[in-house]
Amino acid sequence: MTDERIITSLTNDTVKAVRALNMRKEREATGRFLAEGLKFIGEALDQGRAPTMLLVGMEARPHPLLDRAKAATLKAGGEIVVVTHPILEKISRRENPQTVLAVFAQAYTPLSAIKPEAAPCWVALEQVRDPGNLGTIIRTADAAGCGGVILIGDCVDPFSVEAVRATMGSVFAVSISKATPAEFLAWRQGWPASVVGTRLDATHGYRDADYARPTLILMGNEQAGLTDDLAAACDVNVKIPMRGRADSLNLAIATGIMVYAVTDSV
Repeated sequence: MTDERIITSLTNDTVKAVRALNMRKEREATGRFLAEGLKFIGEALDQGRAPTMLLVGMEARPHPLLDRAKAATLKAGGEIVVVTHPILEKISRRENPQTVLAVFAQAYTPLSAIKPEAAPCWVALEQVRDPGNLGTIIRTADAAGCGGVILIGDCVDPFSVEAVRATMGSVFAVSISKATPAEFLAWRQGWPASVVGTRLDATHGYRDADYARPTLILMGNEQAGLTDDLAAACDVNVKIPMRGRADSLNLAIATGIMVYAVTDSV
């Protein structure tokens, strides 16, 4: 008896169910998401996260990491499915898909479980709408040693294929939380040190702020920026100077500048 089953039909129910994870409503209903590529899956394994399902293309070559992924999947009670190249294309919606895909359970950290002193810097994002920006911010937060990313209000899904892809595996290493604006504002009252917002109309430059650690950085929506209510909840609002013709920075770039301003400060 084998631990793997083979699927060759594009209309198979399992294929339909996995492909449906490209839709937010299905991810929210099932609490699962898709990840692509053996390297990405290896990042998950390093963080103690095993797939609930491993989809392996028939043309996938033997690899120690693939063997490790299979063993971890089975140990966690997951399923290994061998599929054809057309099925990989259909699920990933790409003409040149990775030969290994995986389904993982989503993981959110409740605000009540956050321990501010566990890291020098945390990031909160209000109504971020671009999945590439969000994924890049999660990756940057991981690189800078931030404790986590908090999503406030109507944000893009951090477990969308595009956002997950942009994290390059950091989605498994960084704590992700979500809250309504009211929930966040109530929770922020217990923050032990600096809460710093970013606004184009701020009077302080980002280098001039007192970043008492742990610092909570608030970043606003790509188009509208930080709302008045959240800006008012900050100890100080700062701006990144625009010295050329551009009147603003990409959200992910601006967040990266703020994160390293905090984590590199003495």
